[in-house]
Amino acid sequence: MTDAIFLINWAAAALPMTMPLLLAALGTILAGRAGVLNLGTEGMMMCGALAGAVASLATGSPVAGVAAAILAGAGLALVFGVACLIFKADQVVTGLTLAALGAGITGLLGRDYAQKSVPGFPRLEDHALAHLPGIGPVLFAQDALLYACLPLAALVWWYLARTDGGLKLRAVGEAPDAADAAGVPVTATRMGAVLAGGALSGLAGGYLALAGSRMWIEGMTNGRGWIAIAVVILARWNPVAAIGGALLFGAVDALVPRLQAAGVAVPTFILFMAPYLAALAVLVATAILRRDGAMGPAALGRPYSREDRH
Repeated sequence: MTDAIFLINWAAAALPMTMPLLLAALGTILAGRAGVLNLGTEGMMMCGALAGAVASLATGSPVAGVAAAILAGAGLALVFGVACLIFKADQVVTGLTLAALGAGITGLLGRDYAQKSVPGFPRLEDHALAHLPGIGPVLFAQDALLYACLPLAALVWWYLARTDGGLKLRAVGEAPDAADAAGVPVTATRMGAVLAGGALSGLAGGYLALAGSRMWIEGMTNGRGWIAIAVVILARWNPVAAIGGALLFGAVDALVPRLQAAGVAVPTFILFMAPYLAALAVLVATAILRRDGAMGPAALGRPYSREDRH
């Protein structure tokens, strides 16, 4: 019985740990499928977390916090988009700078809000389904924001695979010169993908502040933006496959406090390294097992200018 309770509690905790990773991964996938390599996910998540906490405190509404988190992520993505798509800055360097910028902005502006409880999304435990044996706490006792965000993976997949806009976005990521020749506005399409990706990454940070801890803590993303990038590589830029990757890392992340609570005699630093060790192992295994050498869309990370078209 004790083992069963441990597993149920672990599974119930894994889903909230999974959601911010999945949201950030979906945002990175959208930009990547358009041919833009944005490594600034961590910075956009941090800005989303702070903006969500501040807006929720100011208005008393967690919904306003969600809107602010989305806008903050999109705003930082706009900076990246202008630098890389308009002025042709190096995408890798700019993305890394964006991650550092997010850490600096939130560290400076978030001091007055640190450790303050914010109006958020509590777990929905006061209904009959939440008390069903086994599956109740796992499937029916999560927060409302998690249930609202769950369809986003299917929505991103549907957009990319089943819509004209998604087809154009993928064409821009694979062969921007051919897409341009066919009348697709390459820069505008990429900018839209970058902004949408930033909005999702900001929402991922907002989830941490409004549903995860329900407070702002400096550095609260704790490297999850980098793990989200590992999820994208594992999923090979597939939104549906990203669900499995995010669940894997979310489960590893949720295991740490469960093992500590169970009194397992494992050094603390090993436990907290577990998600990053898992990410490293997955990246190495993916590189070894990948036979076709594909590392994402063909034009990923390549700037495009119409003058360069052959």
